[in-house]
Amino acid sequence: MMEEPHLNSAMQWQSQGCTLCAEGHYQAAIAAFDCALSLEPHNSQTWNYRGNAFSALQRPAEALACYDKATFLNPMYHQAWFNRGLLLAEMGAYGSAIAAYDQAIAIHPDPCYFHARADIWLKKKLVPFA
Repeated sequence: MMEEPHLNSAMQWQSQGCTLCAEGHYQAAIAAFDCALSLEPHNSQTWNYRGNAFSALQRPAEALACYDKATFLNPMYHQAWFNRGLLLAEMGAYGSAIAAYDQAIAIHPDPCYFHARADIWLKKKLVPFA
């Protein structure tokens, strides 16, 4: 992990957080995202990335709160809706996951979003046999 004491903009902190996430340093990434948000609290992308870091740490409640904040700040941010859906599906909240995927699809009909949505039906069918 590299220390960069001269970071002074929200985008620099966000970039540092993404780098730390890519390296698997999720706790440090969250700290970097917090610095970015202290400078630019309404940045939905930073909230989404922060949610990804919490999700990687298996802290779903905090991740969900971040995705909720991201979609509240920018209801057209399809990636945050998709990430919210992924997390909810992982938690077994399939109905809520489908609703989140539907929001993402309505904004940006990415084939990946359709596959994730369809995967829920497969999971729901497989749950009783698990």
